Amino acid sequence: MIRAGQFLDAALHRGFDFYTGVPCSFLTPLINGAISRRELRYLGATSEGEAVAVAGGAWLAGRQPVVMCQNSGLGNMVNPLTSMSHPFRIPLLLVCTWRGRPGVRDEPQHEVMGRVMHDLLSVIGVSHRPFPDRPEGIKTVLEEAGALMTTTELPTALIMEKGTVAADGPLDQPPPARRRDRAAAVDHTRGARRPARASVLEAVLAAVPPQAAIIAGTGKCGRELFTLADREQHFYQVGSMGCASALGLGVALNTPRPVVVLDGDGAALMKLGNMATIGATRPDNLVHVVIDNEVHDSTGGQATVSAGVGFARVALACGYRHAAVSDDLQGFTEAFSRALTTPGPHLIHARIRPGSRTDLGRPTVTPYDVARRFRRFLGTAL
Repeated sequence: MIRAGQFLDAALHRGFDFYTGVPCSFLTPLINGAISRRELRYLGATSEGEAVAVAGGAWLAGRQPVVMCQNSGLGNMVNPLTSMSHPFRIPLLLVCTWRGRPGVRDEPQHEVMGRVMHDLLSVIGVSHRPFPDRPEGIKTVLEEAGALMTTTELPTALIMEKGTVAADGPLDQPPPARRRDRAAAVDHTRGARRPARASVLEAVLAAVPPQAAIIAGTGKCGRELFTLADREQHFYQVGSMGCASALGLGVALNTPRPVVVLDGDGAALMKLGNMATIGATRPDNLVHVVIDNEVHDSTGGQATVSAGVGFARVALACGYRHAAVSDDLQGFTEAFSRALTTPGPHLIHARIRPGSRTDLGRPTVTPYDVARRFRRFLGTAL
C-alpha cells in the first residue's frame, strides 16, 4: 500500500498537476488528496467521457492532466479515447480502478467489465500497467507511463486494485465560491428568416480577436469554418461528438485567451452535463455558441429534439453568467460582440436554418497537425 501524497508528489515532480474524473470508492484517497492540495487542480466531471475531453483541452493548453475513474466508466470513455485522443494524438494519464476483478467479491454490475477491462484497453490502443502498490515502485511506474506517452503520444492507463492507496488525512475541500451576481434574463432577438450556418460563422470570423481560440464541433460546423478560413487558432474537432464544450472548458481554465466553442444542437444534447460543469467552474473567458438547425445535418437531416429545448435557460440554470437566443444574423452579431467584451461564461443559442454551403470541403490539415499548431498557438505570449 502507498499513501496518496506519495503518488501525488511523484506525479507532480513529473509535471502532472491537473486532475479530473468521476469518483470511485477505490479512488477516494487519491481524489481527496488532489482536492486538498492547493498546488493541484481537481475538476469533478459529470461523466468519464467529459473528463477525457476536459483533460484533452488542458493538454492543448500546456498542462499534464490525469483522468481518474472506475472501470465501469470506460464505456463512457471509449468514444473520446478513440475519436479524440487517437486522431489528435493527445497523451493522457488514466488512473482506472479494477472493479469486478475475477475471484474478488464485488457488486454484480462490475462483473463483465472486470473480466474484459484489460482486453478492452488493448483493443482501443490504450497501453496499461498496474498502479504502484509500494512506495519504491512509484517512480518506476511513472517513468514507464511517461515513456509510453512520449513514444506513442497516446493515453496510458494505470490499473488500481482495491486497498492500494491510503489517505493522508481528511478531505480539505475549499468552500464553493459564492455567486454574488444574479443570472441575467435571456436576451432574445427574432428575425423573419433564420440565417445559414455559414453566415453565422462569417460573423464569428469577422468579430473574433486574433488572440482567441476557436473550437468547432464535429460535423459540418468545422467543415464550413475550414472552408471559410483556416487559421492556427482553429481546432476542428472531427470526432468525439458532444465533447467540444468540455474540451473548450479544459482550454479556457488553462489560458487567459478568449475561448469560443462552436457547438451543434445534436452534440450539445448528447452531453448536456458539460454545461453543468461549465456553470460550476465559471471560466470568464468562455463563449459557448450552440448553432441549432434542429436536425443532424451531416447524416441526412434527421430531426433532433432541440425544437423543445431552451439551451439559454438551461445555461442560466447551470450557472452561466449570461445567455442569449438569436433568430437572425443581426441579433447573433450583437450577442457575440457583447460576449467577447464582458465576463462569461456566455451561451448564445443561434437558431439557423438547415443546410450548408454547396462547396463544402473537409479540413486538409491532419488532426495531428491541427492539435500541434493549436497547442503552439495557445503557448505563445499574448
